[in-house]
Amino acid sequence: MSADVQPKPVIAARVPWWRGAAIYQIYPRSFADSNGDGVGDLAGITAHLDHVAKLGVDAIWLSPFFTSPMKDFGYDVADYCNVDPIFGTLADFDTLVARAHALGLKLIIDQIYSHSSDQHPWFIESRANRSNPRADWYVWADPKPEGSPPSNWQSVFGGPAWQWDARRRQYYLHNFLVEQPDLNVHNPAVQDALLACAKFWLERGVDGFRLDAINFAMHDLALRDNPPAPATGKLHTRPSDFQQALHNMSHADIPRFLERVRALTERYPDRFTVAEVGGAHAEPTMKLYTQGENRLHTAYGFNFLYADSLTPALVRLALEAWPDTHDTGWPSWAFSNHDAPRAVSRWAKPEQRAEIARLDMLLLAALRGNIFLYQGEELGLPQAHIEFADLKDPEAISNWPLTLGRDGARTPMPWKSDAPHAGFSTARPWLPIAPEHRALAVDRQDRDPGSQLALTRNLIGLRRRHAALRSGGMRIIEASTALLVFERKTGPDECLCVFNLGGEAHHWQPRHPENWRVIESVNGANAWNLPALSGLIAERIT
Repeated sequence: MSADVQPKPVIAARVPWWRGAAIYQIYPRSFADSNGDGVGDLAGITAHLDHVAKLGVDAIWLSPFFTSPMKDFGYDVADYCNVDPIFGTLADFDTLVARAHALGLKLIIDQIYSHSSDQHPWFIESRANRSNPRADWYVWADPKPEGSPPSNWQSVFGGPAWQWDARRRQYYLHNFLVEQPDLNVHNPAVQDALLACAKFWLERGVDGFRLDAINFAMHDLALRDNPPAPATGKLHTRPSDFQQALHNMSHADIPRFLERVRALTERYPDRFTVAEVGGAHAEPTMKLYTQGENRLHTAYGFNFLYADSLTPALVRLALEAWPDTHDTGWPSWAFSNHDAPRAVSRWAKPEQRAEIARLDMLLLAALRGNIFLYQGEELGLPQAHIEFADLKDPEAISNWPLTLGRDGARTPMPWKSDAPHAGFSTARPWLPIAPEHRALAVDRQDRDPGSQLALTRNLIGLRRRHAALRSGGMRIIEASTALLVFERKTGPDECLCVFNLGGEAHHWQPRHPENWRVIESVNGANAWNLPALSGLIAERIT
């Protein structure tokens, strides 16, 4: 362990470690390459864990590293219980777990239960005929009398969600790529097999799971058609946008399966589960999946991930949907991830990106719930521009140029500004290094006390020190056109959070300003003048 990275103090036992945690997402292909093949790997992650630990976060969420043909870059799993050779070996994974734990970091991994790869042995057996032991492990259906698919369901990646298979003379369901057939999670044997895979990783020391696209895990057994989506005036770029996905996702039986997942994780101390629930009107499903004490601990919200702008109204709508009541679950928030364009590029003009990056981090650190940081967010990285010839994302390629795709958020981490390939690899990376990322590299920011990296470390530390920010309640005081003001409080610890999200200066102060002391601010905010795109956090002193 390096001298400047020490294990973090243990969180008090009365508050579970995950409640209010800051979790750092690592996309393995793009974090660090240890063997010079241009693709990030587990050993590369292990070698750079000091950087993550110095941020002060509680845990890492590791995106898929399982055996896969990489049609969807690991979200098409061919072996749930092994490491793809491009990322290393099981021994490399064990080393990663040990190093993370030595640094006081929890490790959460993805589990993909809605679908597998078409190269998975389960699917290869299932598609062979209609009478084999795994014949019902995937979603198969006969064609309509005229040969068309059994329903009108559309794939997220474009086109019908049904693929004809001549071996069985049936269609199989794929809500994502054709190479990602949907598992029949209605089948108890499939549930048992998935839980056995989860147990495999729990036994290797993982601290929890993010359940990818879990609302797609079960389908309507009657195969009813989805109704058309109401007209909103938004441009539809995919066929799935034209319909309401009522019958190919969010089935009423999914919570019972989640109770089985939670029951398994409860056999191991201090484990954590988070649901990814996408789609329109996701919040009721998120709350259902986190209801009570026997389902998942939290759900990962999409409110900010695809928002075109950051406004007080957006924050208010998102946070007030999760009131601090006994019958409402605990939320989780992210501004950026591997599937969405980076927030600083969505919410700011190029000349404002540095200010927005600081403001975003201040706001994220102040939110009630768990917060997820995506690799590079601590550096203020903007979305990278990827030429069509360099695209790897199948969604971006099929929908070009109407969607930005995901590659621009997945470019390699810049570790050393002047090194070949920004220190990510000694070989040409799988995606190009964004030229504008070099100036924001870790080595430059690590030496600068005024950098985005230094601010991120300070803010995560502030959140850890103040119970009000980590796990306290939240009350919104104002959410006007530009101003967002809320308080966070638990016991005697109380913080006041004030943000100007607009383009002009504002003045705002509490009724008794003498009772407050500013403990962090960005972009020139002080007590109580707020320039454009600025904010502050104050603590009560009397």
